[in-house]
Amino acid sequence: MLLELKDICFERENRKILNHINLTIDIGKFIAITGPNGSGKSTLVKIIMGIEKPDSGKVILEGKDITNLSIEERANLGIGFAFQQPVKFKGITVYDLLKIAGKKDMSKIEACEVLSKVGLCAKEYVDREVNGSLSGGELKRIEIATVALRKAKLTIFDEPEAGIDLWSFTNLIDVFEKMSELIKGTTLIISHQERILNIADEVILMKDGEIEEIGESKKILNKTFAKKECYKMKK
Repeated sequence: MLLELKDICFERENRKILNHINLTIDIGKFIAITGPNGSGKSTLVKIIMGIEKPDSGKVILEGKDITNLSIEERANLGIGFAFQQPVKFKGITVYDLLKIAGKKDMSKIEACEVLSKVGLCAKEYVDREVNGSLSGGELKRIEIATVALRKAKLTIFDEPEAGIDLWSFTNLIDVFEKMSELIKGTTLIISHQERILNIADEVILMKDGEIEEIGESKKILNKTFAKKECYKMKK
């Protein structure tokens, strides 16, 4: 077992955002979290990363209580986090960013190999600045490349499909399908997209701050779509 959440509760403005969450995450899995807006998905992964602190409960990584550790301390222990909107760095090239992520003086040939794995034509991107000239899809694939170089034990993606066009999304799916080759650890991804949920080993369905169900993607998707159809019929 890689990660364990024990009785996690989180409340803001008298509203229970997470209500007694208990969850275990195994090593080497591709796990997706889904559910309606406001169900607590993003708050849950922010608590795992240390961006938010739970009101009660514990976060255990490989048997160690990390509940009170900082974001930096958790990162050093092997947790990586990719935001919905990747950060831009004016004056820093893609090559510079990859070297920082890999914590080593890699050659441009090595950098190009990593970029190729995330579906980018390396020669066109390696010397470009990580700024607003790059599209959302390009930035996200570069971010995935940096995450892969960090070799984190647990990598978290918060709705990677947000803010990108259909063509970029299709290319992003190709990258996630090869995620096990890129990231030799556990991947935890928040998503509403059926194509991402379909490639997950396990799907966690959240609702109203609680875990409603955990299971194979097909089972969760069938249940979710059945509810949507039932709602349409009632209307």
